Amino acid sequence: MLSDADLAEARRLLGREPTPVEVACLENLWSEHCSYRSTKHLLRTLPTTGPDVLVGPGDDAAIVRFSEGVALAIGMESHNHPSYVDPYDGAATGVGGIVRDVLSMGARPVALMDPLYFGPLEDEKNRRLFTGVVEGIGGYGNCIGVPVVRGEVVVDPSYSGNPLVNVVCVGTVRPDAYVTGRVRRPGSKLLLVGAPTGRDGLGGASFASRDLSEDSEAADRPSVQIGDPFTEKLLIEGILAMVETGKVLSCRDLGAAGLAGASSEMCSTFGGRIQAEQVHLRETGMTPVEIMLAESQERMCLEVAPDDVGLIGGIAERFDLAWSEIGEVIAEPRYIVTFWNDVVCDLPMDVLIRGAPGCSLPEQPYAAERPFVRPERPLRELALMVLSHPEVASRAWVYEQYDHDVQVRTVDVGHDAAVLRLGNAALVLSCGCNPRQIHLKPYEGTANAVLENAANLACAGAVPVGIVNCLNFASPVHPEVYWQLVQAVRGLGDMARTLGCPVVGGNVSLYNESDEHGTQIKPTPSIGMIGRGPIRRWSKPEPGWTLALAGETTPGFGGSVLDAVTGCGGHAPTIGDPATLVQVREAIASSERVTATDLSQGGLLAALATLAPDAEVELEGDLLEALFSETPGRFLMAAADPALIASVPHRVIGRVGGAGLRVTAPNASLTLQPEEIEAALGTLSRRMADA
Repeated sequence: MLSDADLAEARRLLGREPTPVEVACLENLWSEHCSYRSTKHLLRTLPTTGPDVLVGPGDDAAIVRFSEGVALAIGMESHNHPSYVDPYDGAATGVGGIVRDVLSMGARPVALMDPLYFGPLEDEKNRRLFTGVVEGIGGYGNCIGVPVVRGEVVVDPSYSGNPLVNVVCVGTVRPDAYVTGRVRRPGSKLLLVGAPTGRDGLGGASFASRDLSEDSEAADRPSVQIGDPFTEKLLIEGILAMVETGKVLSCRDLGAAGLAGASSEMCSTFGGRIQAEQVHLRETGMTPVEIMLAESQERMCLEVAPDDVGLIGGIAERFDLAWSEIGEVIAEPRYIVTFWNDVVCDLPMDVLIRGAPGCSLPEQPYAAERPFVRPERPLRELALMVLSHPEVASRAWVYEQYDHDVQVRTVDVGHDAAVLRLGNAALVLSCGCNPRQIHLKPYEGTANAVLENAANLACAGAVPVGIVNCLNFASPVHPEVYWQLVQAVRGLGDMARTLGCPVVGGNVSLYNESDEHGTQIKPTPSIGMIGRGPIRRWSKPEPGWTLALAGETTPGFGGSVLDAVTGCGGHAPTIGDPATLVQVREAIASSERVTATDLSQGGLLAALATLAPDAEVELEGDLLEALFSETPGRFLMAAADPALIASVPHRVIGRVGGAGLRVTAPNASLTLQPEEIEAALGTLSRRMADA
């Protein structure tokens, strides 16, 4: 229900007692999930425009020009709380929802990414949640024929009791053929197309705007939607056929707050009248509140001219999709809902869509870095611990459950970034962030998360063209959490400006904490980035290739994988230098006889284990720092001819070839056999296969 303060404000604005339907609409549309009431002023500081941005933040998805004949629709969403309560259906409907966000722009979905954040996988419950989420993403994505091409897995105790499931979707559309989610003229008709409405998902938007409690799994299960990917596949083809006629004036996915949310946001520039009894239903006896607020999946709301209702309805029937004419656009700026001729809702648009009371929350900076304590374990043992960590180990168990080759665009997956063929160029995708480093330094850590995704794109020779984000935080009423959020948005915006890459869309997910576990998540501003580059596969280095390190290493282990496995502490990284990635990108784009990986989780050791596990390497300085530092903005490069990387400032550190990995430094050495590296990198897959 509405808080006492919000109910009092509604009474003041309306000058009367709101009806039950109005209360339900305001509860959901004024929720943090829908209204961004504590973050809207922060998001306005982000750079959101550019010569290729055709539609920026505010619609279901952004539209960015990719080439003369292709534009990209891109969106990012979270389905965190539902995935804790019901991991399979929560994750599956998260995929379905973000796919429909892209579809609502008239774009064909072509790729998905899934950055995932879970508690330690030694815990049986966390493994069960992780298993259910991966199966839900794979089951839904595979059925609808949209490939999952990229993802991240982050493991930290702060996600026990509140895992994060973020999903990015990218679609393609002609630059002159996209539609938006804002109605265009009074007198148009509103059609509801897709699955019938049931009682599932009631209160989903308000559910997403509060923290989880001990009884959430049972009490909140009705708030989790149930998806049907086979209907979604029909909906994809049906909506695209409707848009192709040129008769769809606007379109919006039914997501948070159901029909009330979609239709009111669509009609916010004018007004709308909905006849709730016209909605096609799955269950009998549904009340107006249930009809308007249910979050049943696979539904879309379309605006069409009166003369085109029959045409669009006929296309729906051809694709075996149910449809209803449910209302119309009106000139008066009001949102009116009738039920069998009774007016059950009559709200001014300014109250419903723009009337959520804003809030100014206190900030409290903190200092979380700890002095560095050198680990006492042998170097060899530390190396195997780091390589076994879920953020370094192979994610084969995850991505083998996804059909990443469907649609036959996929060129490469499983390395720094995914590469898809779009005409004569490649769409390159990356996602993720490092919450441990962001917790220590929210501003610097978020800036580095943006930089690291751009570095992933650089390893495929790609230039970033758009950023989306999902700002996952604990409750902003905690002053230290709100400070994290403010600093993270600053870091995101500043690095985006430095890279010249606009932030075109995103999502805010707050109240990610658990009474059951007494935990708050670490600040997790998860990044999705898309770029344009040459069509090329990752080049596996051959024996004799030169190995080089580009970028400067600085001291500090705070938030690193070494810190995660030993608790060694230390300073978190300062902001990395983006100049190196530009030089690396140009070298990669110029020759397929050059390959690179950026240094992130696990540092140089992880990069060597994946890029050149059979190599002789000689390093300077302290070997612990040289191998495990996670200084951003650095790259391990391999080249068939050193002249191919002459334009990149670098230091040659070795050569590919040999029986295993041998690393020497003035103070120590490390030798790892191929079978040891393979066993360590296979830890995650073995653990989950045995779960």
